[in-house]
Amino acid sequence: MASTTIQVRRETRDHLAELARERGVSIGQLVEALAAEQPTAAQRAERLAADREVVRRVIGVELTDEEFDQAPDVLGNIYRIAAEKVRAARGTAA
Repeated sequence: MASTTIQVRRETRDHLAELARERGVSIGQLVEALAAEQPTAAQRAERLAADREVVRRVIGVELTDEEFDQAPDVLGNIYRIAAEKVRAARGTAA
């Protein structure tokens, strides 16, 4: 496997080294794992298209991408409501 060198601030290197040590891996392995967790814009678009196809098949209705874009953000609303309930339970303001 070919490798390369990247330049980061000393503080960043030290932070990465500590994280790697805690996880029992090398800094290179840690960076690879972190990068693998972050999809590119193209990968996100591909996932969105695949997810929309699944929804179309499951509900049996052909929705256009524009219709998907105009639909309510149900998951976002659920996250918002849950966050509001957590803040209320803690007695903090929104």
